[in-house]
Order: sequence, then C-alpha cells, then structure tokens
Amino acid sequence: YCLELWHGPTCAFKDMALQMLPHLLTASLVKTEEEKTVCILVATSGDTGKGALEGFRDVDHTKILVFYPKDGVSAIQELQMVTQEGANVGVCSVVGNFDDAQSAVKRIFADKELAERLEAAGTVLSSANSINVGRLVPQVVYYFAAYAQLLRAGAIEAGDAVEFCVPTGNFGDILAGYYAKRMGLPVAKLVVASDKNNVLADFLTTGVYDRNRPFFTTISPSMDILISSNLERMLYFLSDGDCELVAGLMEQLAQTGRYEVPADLLAKIQSVFGCGWASEDEVRAAIKSCWDANGYVIDPHTACGYYVMQQMPRDPLTPRVLLSTASPYKFPRVVNESLGLDASGTDFECMDVLAKATGTTAPAALRGLETANVRFDHVVDIDGMEGFVEQAAKAL
Repeated sequence: YCLELWHGPTCAFKDMALQMLPHLLTASLVKTEEEKTVCILVATSGDTGKGALEGFRDVDHTKILVFYPKDGVSAIQELQMVTQEGANVGVCSVVGNFDDAQSAVKRIFADKELAERLEAAGTVLSSANSINVGRLVPQVVYYFAAYAQLLRAGAIEAGDAVEFCVPTGNFGDILAGYYAKRMGLPVAKLVVASDKNNVLADFLTTGVYDRNRPFFTTISPSMDILISSNLERMLYFLSDGDCELVAGLMEQLAQTGRYEVPADLLAKIQSVFGCGWASEDEVRAAIKSCWDANGYVIDPHTACGYYVMQQMPRDPLTPRVLLSTASPYKFPRVVNESLGLDASGTDFECMDVLAKATGTTAPAALRGLETANVRFDHVVDIDGMEGFVEQAAKAL
C-alpha cells in the first residue's frame, strides 16, 4: 500500500504538520501571554522550507526566515521558496549543505547575546524544523489514519500489525511512526529507507553512527543529510530515558563525528527498526519498475522506499505501507529520465511530457511556478547567517 502525503499546498508531506504548527504556536502565544513577535528560523533540505513559508505566511505575531543550501535542492523546490508571497517571510540560500545550515541554526538558537538583542527589538526565536516537537506531533496522526483505512478496507482486523517503510534523512517522519507505536498502534516494523547518504542505514546495521564520510548531492535532495537530529529522541526512549548515556553519545558526535551504541541498546533498536538504502541508479530503476508493475508514478524519495521495500523479505500476512513523501512533479526531470521520457526541456516542459505520458496531472501549485515572480535572491556564507537573521528579523 502507498500512503500519499503530498496533497497539501506545497506537494510534500511536510504540509501535514506545517499547516497545523502555526496555529499551535499562535495558540501557545495567547496562552502564555507572550506579546513579542515570534521569528521562525528554518534550515531546509528542500521541502520543510516551502511548507513552513506557506504555513506561516501572514500569520499574526510571526515572522519566518528560511535557509536552504544553494545548489542543494531541486529547481522546483528553489522556485517554490524564492517566489513565496507574504509580508512576514524571508528566504536566503547558503553556500554549504543542509547539515551546515542546520548546525548554524542551532548555534543561532544558542546565542544568548543575539537573543537579548532581538528580544529588545520585540522578537523571540523559534523553529519549524522537526527539532520543534510541534512539527512531530501532527505527523503521528497519519500513521493511525493509514491503519484506520486498512481496517475500513477489510485488509486487516483490529490488532493486526502493519509495517511502515519511510524514506527519511532527518529521522523525523519515522520517529512520528515510533511515537504512534509507543501510543499503542500495532506496528510490526518501521523500515528506514535512505539514499546514497546512508548514514542511518549504516547505524541501524552496525550500531556505529559516523558522519565522517563524503556528502553526496543526490536526485533525492530532501534526504541528503548526515546529521539526523531526531535520532537523539529515539535513543532517549529506547535507552529507557538514560540521559547520561545519550548526552555522552551526542557529545562524542559533536567532538569526533561518530559514536557507537552499546550492544544491548542496538538489539532493542533493531527489534523496532529495519533499514536499507538505494543508490542513484537503483532509485531511477525503482521509479521505472514501479510504473511498469503498477502504472503508478513516484518521486525519487518515495522510490528510495519502494526499492528498499522490494528488497526486504516480508511476511505475506503483514500489510506493508510505503509513505510517499512528495509529488513526482516536484522532480519531473529525474522522473522523466527514469521512465525514458523526454527530459531535454525546462522543468515545466518536463511536467507536461510526464502528464501526457502517464495520464496524471501536474499540481497547479507546481505548474504555476513558471510565471511566478522571484522575490528573494539572497546568498550568504554559513558564517553570515547570524547577521542575516538579525537584520531580517528587525526589517520584516
């Protein structure tokens, strides 16, 4: 089964949480009697940025600044961000990869002097990345929704276990599935599907997390991540809340770029999580084989999951659900190349070719980008992000 999570305004699964988070945040501001404006800082590997921009656009008492890696997102993803409308939004590309940008955002949050200067100007900082638990909570819901759909379809009986295969880089989407399992959802296995940046697959196989490896810019850019922020939360729960252990592992990661979990903890992790990864060629082949076998078009991220799911042995009595995280029309050139279609024109011409060949329709929110006005063209080095935040937070 395939759970399509990309029918929101930005055509990616992040909409499921980012349409709700702004309202959770503004309700919290009222409840805590906070009178200052909240400035949301986001580092994005492609999809969170647009989802957050759309969610927070013109929401009262909020501003939002999004950083994305220059040349590290697809052309459509970049256009989605730099054409964003709204009086309270700002977008900036950075010279570096997503991990660099995410680490810089975390340093900005920890900068007490900057926080004091912004507070004096009437602004406090918050996040829309999955480091904000308000991003994760709404995502738990769609695991239960999938289970309910299977029940209604008669595919399972109440209490039967279901397996979920999740393309992920930052471990947030699959962590929501783990939360659902802890809340009582009958989950047989949560399968992590990685791309060529396979740090998670290696960790789940060996117990060694090692980010000291080449960083690859792939055709599944939203998963091009080597530091998976949400893994820390999983380690906390599966170590039974051993804060000293987890803090020590995170310190090793910060100091050396690697850590290794104890054997007993690894065994517990492997009892919950499976894993696999797909190379660039395997992703392309998965897009083609999924279309040939099912007449169903998938994007490169979903294709990572499709490939991993096809490789893993399974119990035929246990339903398996693949989470489809983005519309194939966000990556039309890669999809066309994979399907053997013409990919020589613009991304928008590729969309039209894909639509005609497959009988599907490009979402209006993506096809309409061809005539949208570019509003943002800022580029900064990683070291320039703090200055951009201070200047933009006061200007918006």
